[in-house]
Amino acid sequence: MAHSILEHGPSTAAVLAERLSLTTAAVRRHLDHLVTDGALEPREPRSHGTRGRGRPAKVFVLTDSGRDTFIQAYDDLAASALRFLSEAAGPEAVTAFARRRTAELEERYRPAVEAVPQSQRAEALAQALSEDGYAASVRSAPIGDQLCQHHCPVAHVAVEFPQLCEAETEVFARLLGRHVQRLATIAHGDGVCTTNVPDPGAFTTTKGLAAQGRRAAEHQAPQHDPSAHRPFTPIARITS
Repeated sequence: MAHSILEHGPSTAAVLAERLSLTTAAVRRHLDHLVTDGALEPREPRSHGTRGRGRPAKVFVLTDSGRDTFIQAYDDLAASALRFLSEAAGPEAVTAFARRRTAELEERYRPAVEAVPQSQRAEALAQALSEDGYAASVRSAPIGDQLCQHHCPVAHVAVEFPQLCEAETEVFARLLGRHVQRLATIAHGDGVCTTNVPDPGAFTTTKGLAAQGRRAAEHQAPQHDPSAHRPFTPIARITS
């Protein structure tokens, strides 16, 4: 029943009964259970034109908690598929899949990132990530910027398959034209996925890059302090 509402949108008990070939009484009992569990909530329907007599039937909509149930189900399916791929073709096949997936993101993000000066590219990438649901921001650090993702749609799957995080980091490096370093991930239990983006030319030697990594880790943003992240200014995208 919740899946029917997810697929078709807010629905009344009568509509659900007809759609699922159930009695209205049976549907109402199930709806009451889902409302009690917090998966659904009843709302007054929007008025379109003149109402007839009597109160209009309430419509039932999914709550955020109800949607999370489906997201977890999709995560389980994705993890199962990657597990099968790994068993059938080896871990290299999972890595290839992860790189193929992130290459699609790279292709979409590149025009927006390359449309701005080098100094603004981390913010442009954060904006693009936020539009895809990653809730990204940029924080200034002593040795550059730290790109922070406060949400990760694939975090549950990445716990078992870190190749997803590794491929994403590779894309960030190519888009920003710098050697970046992943400092923390939600998949590993951190509150925020944090990627250090050094200042261009700040470190050019292997020894310098190692020192940069140590300093970046020392200055990682506190996970509980959202004020440490500066909001980015929306950057107009160039359209053809």
